[in-house]
Amino acid sequence: TWIRDWFQKDLLVCSGLGAEQDPLQAADKSESGTLEGEEFVLFYKALTQREEVLSLFQDFSEDGKKLTLLELVDFLRQEQLEDEGTEELAMELIDKYEPSETARARHVLSADGFLMYLCSPEGSIFNPRHQALWQDMSQPLCHYFISSSHNTYLIEDQIRGQSSIEGYIRALKRGCRCLEVDCWDGPNGEPMVYHGHTFTSKIPFREVVSTLGKYAFKTSDYPVILSLENHCSMEQQEVLAQQLKTILGEQLLTTTTDGRVPTQLPSPEVGTVRLHWGSTAPVLAECCETVLPPPSTGTQCSSALQKDKESLAQALSDCVVYCKSVSFQGFQEARHHSRPSEISSLSEAKARKLIRDAGNEFVRHNAWQLTRIYPSGMRTDSSNYNPQEMWNVGCQIVALNFQTAGTEMDLCDGLFSQNGRCGYVLKPPFMRDERTLFNPNWFGCSWGPCPFLQVISGQQLPKVANRKDGEVIDPLVRVEIHGVPADQARQETKYIENNGFNPHWDETLQFQLHVPELALVRFVVEDYDKTSRNDFVGQFTLSLGVPPVGYRHIHLLSKDGTSIPPSSLFVHIRITEPPGPEQD
Repeated sequence: TWIRDWFQKDLLVCSGLGAEQDPLQAADKSESGTLEGEEFVLFYKALTQREEVLSLFQDFSEDGKKLTLLELVDFLRQEQLEDEGTEELAMELIDKYEPSETARARHVLSADGFLMYLCSPEGSIFNPRHQALWQDMSQPLCHYFISSSHNTYLIEDQIRGQSSIEGYIRALKRGCRCLEVDCWDGPNGEPMVYHGHTFTSKIPFREVVSTLGKYAFKTSDYPVILSLENHCSMEQQEVLAQQLKTILGEQLLTTTTDGRVPTQLPSPEVGTVRLHWGSTAPVLAECCETVLPPPSTGTQCSSALQKDKESLAQALSDCVVYCKSVSFQGFQEARHHSRPSEISSLSEAKARKLIRDAGNEFVRHNAWQLTRIYPSGMRTDSSNYNPQEMWNVGCQIVALNFQTAGTEMDLCDGLFSQNGRCGYVLKPPFMRDERTLFNPNWFGCSWGPCPFLQVISGQQLPKVANRKDGEVIDPLVRVEIHGVPADQARQETKYIENNGFNPHWDETLQFQLHVPELALVRFVVEDYDKTSRNDFVGQFTLSLGVPPVGYRHIHLLSKDGTSIPPSSLFVHIRITEPPGPEQD
C-alpha cells in the first residue's frame, strides 16, 4: 500500500494524472491492492513506456525489437542529420546507453537504449558541442555580446531591497561578466555599496571586492567588467583604489597589453591568469551624479571611471586602462572624436530612440566601440526591459536585473548558454563590419530559413505551486521567436486536460525567419485556465543560430532558470531553406 500512497501523492498529484488514469490500479490484475511479481513489472513499464518513442524506434527497426548498427546509422543520418563520423557516433551511443551487455557486444540498440539516448545530452535540443568553448575568442571586445548585470548588489527591489554579496555570487555563477557597484561614503572612512537615496541595505565595498576576487573565474576564465558608480568623496575614492589594488593584487589590470596608451580594445583572451577590469560608460548618465563604470576583460581587471577630472582621485583614475567612459553625443561625433577603447552608456529609452531613428548607424557604431545599456530609473521594482532589441543593433553590454525572473532573463540565459557559458558570445559577421548595411528594422522581401517545430509530448511536468491537493494541470506549449522585429512570433498548442504526466500534443508549428543568427526560441509550458491567467510551469530558451534538428528532448527550467528534472518536452525539428530566385 505504501507504493500506492506514494504514487498517488507524488506522481498522480504532483505530475498530473487523473485517478481514472491510475497505472497502479491497471497493473493490479489480482485486485488485491498490492503488486506482486509481474504486476510490479507491468506497473514500472506503465510509468516508463513511451509509445511515441517506441513507434519511432519501430520505424527504423526491421524486427521491431532492436536497431542494428546500420539501422541506427540510418536514423542518425535521416532524422538527426548527423553527416560526419556517423558510424563511430552510433557505436559510441550503443556503448554509452545500451543497458544490455549482450546487446552491446552485438552492437545493437534496444528500445530501452534508444530511449536513454534520446533523453541524454546527445539527444537534447541544446547542442552538446556548444557546452564547450567553440567560438573565436581573439577578436576585440566590441565584437561580442557580454553577459551583464545591473545593480548586482541587490537581490530584491531598488527601494527597500536587501543589498548582499550573494547578488554578486549568483550573477558570477550564472556566467555574468559585467557587474555593477554603486559606491558611497561610509562610516569610519569605509566606502559602502547600496542604492543611493533609498532604503536599501548597505554592504562594505571591501566585501564586494573580496567576493569578486574569490568567485570571478569559477564559471568563466574570461574578463570581468566592473561597472563602478562613484559617489564617494576624494578621501574615500583613495580607499576604493587602495582596496581594489590590495585585495585583487595581480588580478587587477593596471597597464595596457602593449604598455602603450590604449587605442584599441583587447580581446577576451587578454591575460588568462589575472582579472581584467575594463571601464564602462556612466550608469547614471541621465543624472548629475558621477559614475564609475568599468568593464573587465579577460582574466585580469581594469577599471573605468566616469568622473570629472577635478573630482576624481588620481589613485582611482590610475586604475583606468581600457574603456574610458565618454558621453554619447551622436554617432558622427563619436566617429570623429572618440577612440575604439572608449565606451558610452545609454538608458533604455535613449537606446530605443536610436534604434528606431538610426538602426544601421547604431549597428556600425557597435562594430568598433562598446555600448552599455541600463534600465530606466523608473523600474523601482527591478523589472527588466527587452534585451533582444538592444542585441539586434549589436549593443554588447546590455545590463539586466539578474534578481528578477521572467522572459527577459530567460532570453539572457538562452543567449549565453552557448560557447561554454563563458559570458561572451561572438556577434554575427554582419554585425562586426563597420560598413555593414544591416538594419534590424528593414528587410524588404528577403526571407531566411523556415523552422517546423513539432511538439510531440511532455514528460512528468511539475504541479503548479499553490494548487489544491488532487488538482491536475491542463498543459499547453507556447513557442516564441525573439529576434529582429520581422521575426517576432508566437504560436501555441491546444491544452491537454488533466495530464501533466505524459501529455501528447502532436502539433506542428511553423515559423518564417529573416535573421536566424539573432533569433532565440523560447518554449514555454503553461497550465491553461479558462477564467484567469495561465500559470507558468516551465521553459527553455536557446539560440536558433545553430539549432539542432531531428528528434530532441527539451529539459525544462523553472522560473528562476534552474533545472526541474525529469520534466521535459519531446519535439521534432526540421528547417527548410527559403526558395531560390528561380522558385519565387
